[in-house]
Amino acid sequence: MASNTHNIRAGKAVRLWIMLLAMVTPLLPGQTVIAQAEPKMVYVAPIEGVIDLGLAPFVQRVLNKAAEESAAAVVLDINTFGGRIDGAVLIRDALLNARVPTVAFINKRAISAGALIGLAAGKIAMADGGTIGAATPVQMGQPGSPAQPVEEKTVSYVRKEFRATAESRKRPPLIAEAMVDADVAIPGLIEKGKLLTLTTAEALKHKVADYRANTLDEVLKPLNLEGVEVRRTSPNWAENLVRWLTHPTVSSLLISIGILGIILEIRTPGFGVPGILGITTLALFFWGHWLVQLAGWEELLLICGGLVLMVLEIFVIPGFGIAGALGILALLSGLSLSLVGAGANWEFMLEAAARVVFALILALAVSLLLLRILPRLPLGRRLILETGLPASGGYASAPEGDERWHGKTGETISPLRPAGIALIEGERVDVVSNGEFIEPGTVVRVTRVDGSRIVVRRDLKSK
Repeated sequence: MASNTHNIRAGKAVRLWIMLLAMVTPLLPGQTVIAQAEPKMVYVAPIEGVIDLGLAPFVQRVLNKAAEESAAAVVLDINTFGGRIDGAVLIRDALLNARVPTVAFINKRAISAGALIGLAAGKIAMADGGTIGAATPVQMGQPGSPAQPVEEKTVSYVRKEFRATAESRKRPPLIAEAMVDADVAIPGLIEKGKLLTLTTAEALKHKVADYRANTLDEVLKPLNLEGVEVRRTSPNWAENLVRWLTHPTVSSLLISIGILGIILEIRTPGFGVPGILGITTLALFFWGHWLVQLAGWEELLLICGGLVLMVLEIFVIPGFGIAGALGILALLSGLSLSLVGAGANWEFMLEAAARVVFALILALAVSLLLLRILPRLPLGRRLILETGLPASGGYASAPEGDERWHGKTGETISPLRPAGIALIEGERVDVVSNGEFIEPGTVVRVTRVDGSRIVVRRDLKSK
């Protein structure tokens, strides 16, 4: 009996010491109290309208900020008919590498490129009446014309992107492929020759979507995130500017204006408004495409190298040869590569090259027109030196002997760069071209005599 009493007292003493240690331990110096961190906030990012390359930096910024602030999740509020597949691929990669949980709230549709973004999220919640799928790639035609189908290799690439995304998120890969390729058939779901688009009920049934939700609160409830702070985000002015600069029409106009300004600057003396305008517009084009990860140092070197070679060809190297051809090729390649993104194949690259060629032709045509009509316009005359050089000011008129050469034809016996020598009626005469390079042995005609300058041009009638 005494032994039992002793054991009971000993047990009580042990429990008492354990309680005292538990109370004292947190107060000891050097001890760290570990508290369970509670989720603080949820970020909501809209994915609306056309998917373009400028949308990717916005999504990446939201994911980075959410990770830095230890947010509980990022919800993508998706309602889009699709857009550029390369823009969707950039967003898809950002979601797969995100350091914070992600949820795609499909409200009401995630079509084409939007379907790839939805599949890349960690969870998918779909609203009643929602749809996801129909993601076959197409090639945009001329303005006003319908989109054209692409080659099989492009369809194959996009199909594998969808499959790899579904596999990484443990979703049915064959269903993801059927959204892209009409040749993929799934018994009981989709037959061959049709693209797959799933409704909300079908997506839930086939394990593509995780649950149904019609409001943001219903999206957060299954994640045990009710009542947390919700921070809604939107693209800032810089991201909207990038989206505008990378729009296909705007980027083509920037190329045309940039090349036009450079051509006008080369054809006029000094450095003025055309050169500033050309450099500024090309810089805007390159800056916008740099930010969306289309352009890099390689494209910049190609563009700058092409411009340098063309300037050397015009001012230094006589004739038009290898340097000029390489300059045009480098410029064309640099601008074309700046227009294509992830997943680009020869078909997309040829389309981009065609856009650049069209922009260059447009710039050349407008420059020729402006160089002809500007001197006749009041504004153009202000840009051209027309100050009189009177004899009272110390200026002399053309020597009487030189006036006799006006309208005469002859043959160049040295290159005109633009100055040189021509043989006119058996006499060697110092002449100058109207800014163009003229090879030796070319028949020229004297168009005017300005002081001591005898200006000639190619005589087209002799050809």
